[in-house]
Amino acid sequence: MSPAPADEPPRVTAVVLAYRAEPWLRRCVEALLASEKAEVDVVLVDNGATTDDVEVLSRYPGVTVVRPGRNLGFAGGCNAGAHTATGELLALVNGDAIVEPTTMAQLAAQASEPEVAIVGASIRLADDPKLVNAGDNPVHLLGLSWAGRFGEPETRTEPVEVTAASGACLMIRTGLWHQLGGFDPEYFAYHEDTELSLRAWRAGLRVLYLPDAVAVHRYEFSRTERKYCLLERNRWLVLLTLWSWRSLILLAPALAALEISMLALAARQGWLRGKLRSYRWLLAHGGHVLRRRQRLARERTVPSRIWMGRLTDTLDTSVIDLPAVTGLLNRLMRLYWRLIRSLV
Repeated sequence: MSPAPADEPPRVTAVVLAYRAEPWLRRCVEALLASEKAEVDVVLVDNGATTDDVEVLSRYPGVTVVRPGRNLGFAGGCNAGAHTATGELLALVNGDAIVEPTTMAQLAAQASEPEVAIVGASIRLADDPKLVNAGDNPVHLLGLSWAGRFGEPETRTEPVEVTAASGACLMIRTGLWHQLGGFDPEYFAYHEDTELSLRAWRAGLRVLYLPDAVAVHRYEFSRTERKYCLLERNRWLVLLTLWSWRSLILLAPALAALEISMLALAARQGWLRGKLRSYRWLLAHGGHVLRRRQRLARERTVPSRIWMGRLTDTLDTSVIDLPAVTGLLNRLMRLYWRLIRSLV
């Protein structure tokens, strides 16, 4: 798939998942199709829609519908949509996000650069679009990742290198997506965007965040046992497939301390069964974890001590709602990381 000539607008395929009843889905697709300075088509993946929106949108020019017949999760749904992409650039956009007219063109200008792998938009809160929802996302040494600068006003305008881009609205060259193999469908949901971003850094490529490329997000934070199960099992999937064995051994005391804290948090908040199910899944899928680890090791070109330098040693208290424990973990982690960083 050859890039568009310099005087032609970039060709972008945006993959959007239709899941259950999403009140913003039509507006999401319409905004993408109305993008300025970029030629955008939409692949709409019916991931379990319960309204007639997919049928209505299927009649829009520039919309292709993919019907896998079941909910593939975010990871599998994006893979299914990307399989039919025709643009030289691939965007992933949540069905509850509305891009501004120039967002796709802004992302495309950066994603077309050969040293750049992924470019993320500035995901803003629908209640107040001046405030950040996600986009400049940190990743902790112990595998946790979260929406960076959540609820803060965005005043920056220049591209910023970030550890992880948000899958709510990001762009990558279609050829590079296929070269990397897309998402591991075993993630189903959560942390797949983190994994892809870290793989880019490990391969010597850059991940950028564009503060002025805006997508307004109808954000709703949900607390369910299944969500926490996926978050925790996928955090360990990231750790076990991307961190070197040496790094895991060196970080073992800190990982053990975090596990004790997470078990206490799970018991307090009522999702302990979900946490325990995450352990059972990892044990049952040990073969997949090892095969995935071997595959991702082959694509790494950057030493651990370099790419792991992008990780943070400080946990946000909004991630672990145990302020006293989090503060202690942060103090110990900062000291411990200084001691072992040169050894990873």
